[in-house]
Amino acid sequence: MEESVIEEWMIQDKEKLLDQLMDAYGQSLLQLAYSYVGSREIAEDLTQEIFVKCYQRMDQYQQKSSLKSWLWRIAINHCKDYLRSWHHKNIVVSEEQAKQSSSGEKDIEDQIVQSFEDEQLVNAVLQLPDTYREVIYLYYFEELTIKEISHVTGVNQNTIKTRLKRAKELLKECLEG
Repeated sequence: MEESVIEEWMIQDKEKLLDQLMDAYGQSLLQLAYSYVGSREIAEDLTQEIFVKCYQRMDQYQQKSSLKSWLWRIAINHCKDYLRSWHHKNIVVSEEQAKQSSSGEKDIEDQIVQSFEDEQLVNAVLQLPDTYREVIYLYYFEELTIKEISHVTGVNQNTIKTRLKRAKELLKECLEG
């Protein structure tokens, strides 16, 4: 086979794998990104960027972990990078302040769609510091085990257990108070 034919075959194979990953994990990654940024539009952009990174780095996947864990690692790191970025710190915050000052009302549709209790829980989870929000999301929403969370985040299992316990305590305090 010529090199160009081999390269074309590899690209097509990567594209098929990416399509499968997007079908299998697209919604979950969108929810993960949303849990970090709290904005649907930004979460959608981040999710697209995550899949682009995944495509670009497929040759770096070493099968030491599951493909899902590898993808989650990319997603978590990308979201954290975004939150540390100049754009987020300067542009997004300014846009949110402008929206709040121009319209203090919530969308009526949002109030109808979500029950009061669910809204309180979501808000409480979003109020948690990143380290606690991350473990709550991965444990309860993605249903990962402590071991899988440890592998995805690169944090010791005992630390994950401690963070999970502390996050539950913080949520309880927030929801009761």
